[in-house]
Order: sequence, then structure tokens, then C-alpha cells
Amino acid sequence: MKNFMDKDFLLETKTAQDLFKVVENAPIYDYHCHLPPKEIADNKKFPNITEIWLGSNGYGDHYKWRQMRTYGVPEDYITGKAEPYEKFLKWAETIQNLAGNPLYHWTHLELQRYFGIYEPLTVKTAPAIWEKANALLASDEMSVKGIFKKMNVYAVGTTDDPADSLEFHKAIADGSAPIGKIETKVKPSFRPDQAVNIEKPTFAAYIEKLSKAAGISINSADDVITALVKRLDFFIENGCRASDHGLDYCPFALASDKEINKAFKAALAGKTVSHELEEAYKTKILSALAVAYAERGIVMQMHMNVMRNINKKMFKLIGADTGFDASCDHSMAIKLASLLNHIEEIGELPKTVLYSLNPADYYALGTTMGCFQGTVKGQKIKGKIQLGSAWWFCDHRDGMEEQIKVLGNLGMLSAFVGMLTDSRSFLSYPRHEYFRRILCNVLGNWVENGEFPADKEILEKMVKDIAFDNALAYFGK
Repeated sequence: MKNFMDKDFLLETKTAQDLFKVVENAPIYDYHCHLPPKEIADNKKFPNITEIWLGSNGYGDHYKWRQMRTYGVPEDYITGKAEPYEKFLKWAETIQNLAGNPLYHWTHLELQRYFGIYEPLTVKTAPAIWEKANALLASDEMSVKGIFKKMNVYAVGTTDDPADSLEFHKAIADGSAPIGKIETKVKPSFRPDQAVNIEKPTFAAYIEKLSKAAGISINSADDVITALVKRLDFFIENGCRASDHGLDYCPFALASDKEINKAFKAALAGKTVSHELEEAYKTKILSALAVAYAERGIVMQMHMNVMRNINKKMFKLIGADTGFDASCDHSMAIKLASLLNHIEEIGELPKTVLYSLNPADYYALGTTMGCFQGTVKGQKIKGKIQLGSAWWFCDHRDGMEEQIKVLGNLGMLSAFVGMLTDSRSFLSYPRHEYFRRILCNVLGNWVENGEFPADKEILEKMVKDIAFDNALAYFGK
């Protein structure tokens, strides 16, 4: 029997163990996350492990919340007003029953790496762990700045609305924020979903907000594009290197500007727009933005095939991003291929990362992206189009292995830009370690099975590239 989550955790071969030593302490480029820029700027210290693990102030870790509900924990101990210690005990009771769930591994990696706690979290061990973790959270080492330094975080890409003032990013960059000068680069990412989702009831109010932020009157779809590109340039001035699009499905439809603008005005008036014109509007906006990204060297990320807020009763009670989303099986292959081809026809595809919450899409994504590799503005790009890391419900051990193997089978694993946390928690950085262990184990097994040569130089460069160097080259310094 192997020891519980020891130094060789998930590393089944000597080759895997040797490869992991090469990247164990490599820098982290967390190019997509949901960390609040204000909490970074304020160099927040968390008063207890419940707040940093389960959340407060209207946001938190909905991965954990879902499993607490599954275990039958009342909502008051999840997002309600129960005391932090009571919530922690409920999480401990939940986690001791989570065999097979990645939350079990993540939780214990976080206890090990941040708090030096190597015993499993259970109802019995919870009181002592609560005391030790909270004592350490009071130290400077466990402020946001301390966490970034401890985990060797080179950069984080936050998720930001085009209408955002980026005041916290500015303060972080110039050193005037309470966090002071930090080595970690905090980059805004351009997330224009609210301007794209013409079908949402909040669309009209958002267009008014965007109009004010951009300082232009918006009366047509072309005006939306003008406003978004203006804001994109503002984001780039403040360090932006990537955009991000949360797409429930991949849209593609073409219509005349007259038809699209008629639908746009109807949406502003609160009227329902046909699905065909909804798609045509989204196609127009996304295509124009993609061309703008290519011209400016910005990476386009597309997160697809999600069903959001499907429990409407709970959505009304506690809002979005609280654990009521699911994987979807929209057919995407034809529309994605059509959208990417359309962008190429009207301009040029930017560097693009394709994610799906449904792993059944991997073969469509992995083969489609091979049709659009190459250059941007004449510059050769290694892995221009990427099969994004196993995302959200897929970022467990089996999901990561599947994504790595599909990419190896259909594309070029050595060109992969690697892991991201996609997290709202400052303790999530051991997920990069988790990914690196899985990556090294897959490669180690290939080598020891005689499927790839035991060439130390090539293998070590490969894992270094995937762990950090590819992301640095792809997203920029």
C-alpha cells in the first residue's frame, strides 16, 4: 500500500518521478482565473480558513458548495449565516466522504502546501486543523502577496468586464495599492459576454453602461463593436493579454446588417429576438472582436457547452455562480468550424484557446483546430489554436489525463499552454501541481512502455514548456 498523498503522489514510475522534480517548483502562469482584483490590491488577509476556502461577501467556491448540498448540508451552512466554524465542520464532514472527487486531493494539497498539515481532514481532526490553519492565516506569509510569493506565481489573468475602470489593476501596476510592489503580474482579461448576449434581460441596461464607459452613443451593432474595441485598447494599455468568452453554445449565423440592427433595437426595447438573429448578432460581434484581437496580439479564449443556472428556484434565491450549472451537449462542430472559417475570411484568426465543458467535444475541437494552425500577422506561432485544459467539471485526474491524451493523439502536446485554475480561491495554486503530476505520469508511462524514447533533454524541455514556458510565450510577459 502506498502512503497517503506523499512526495510520489500520482507518480507511478521512476521516469514520472524524475520529470516531476524538473517542474515541481516552476513558476505558475495562471492565465485565467476569477480572483477579485480588489482583494489582490488590498493584499487581503483572511480571518479564517472558512472564508478563504468556502467564501464570503457574495462569492465563493461553488465546487465545494455543490458537494455539501449533495451530502445533505443545509444551505445556511453553505451560503447562509451559520458561523464560520460551523461551516468548516460541515465541510470537514463532507470532505471525509468525497473519495474519488478532485476536491479531496485539492483540499489536502492545500493543507500540505500552505499549512504543513499532512493528516486527512475529518470531523475528528477538524478542530486542531482549524486552530493551526487560522493561526497561520494571520501571518504575512498568508496574505495575498505572501501566497503569490510562496507559490511562485508569475502572473494571473483576472476576468474583467469591458466597462470596468480597472482602477485596482492600475493601482497594483504602479505600486500605489496597499499590496505595494509585487513580482506577480496581475493582468486584466477582456470578458465581453454582457455585450454579446443579446437574449439576456439585462442586455439593454448593459449597453447603456458600455456606452458611458466608452464615451460613445450606441445605436447599432457596429456601434457596439466600436465601443468594445475602444475598451479593448484601454485594457491593453493596462496590461491585458487575453480575452475570454463564456459561450453556452457556439453561435454561427449570417444576416444582413439591416436585420441585425432591427434585432438590436428590439432587444434594447426589451423585446424577444429570434434565435436565428440572436446567433447572427453574436456571430457579427465575435467575428469583429476576433479580427481586432489578431491585429493586437490578444489571445481569444472560448469556453463553450455550458448550461447555466438551471435550478431557477435557487438562482432567484442566491444568484449566479453558486453551483447550479452543468455540462451541455449542444452540437458544436459545424458551427465552430463555420465561425472560425468566417473569421479567417473577413480577417485573421487570433491565437485561440478552445474549451468545452463536455469532453465528448474533444475530438471535434482537436481536429478542427488543426485546420487553422499557422501564423498571426505573418509571425509563426507554436500551437496557435489550442485545445484548452480540462475545464471546470473536467479538471479531475481522469479528465486531465483524457485531455492530455486526446491532445497527444490529435495535435502536439509539446505545444500545449498547460493548466489554469479558473478559480475564485487564492489557495487554488496546488491545482497546477496536481496537473503537473498527472502530466509527468502520462509521459512517464509512455516512456516506460517504450512508446517514447527516454531522452532526458527532450522530455525535460517538454515538461518545462507545458508547465510554464509555453504559456509565457503565448500570452506574453
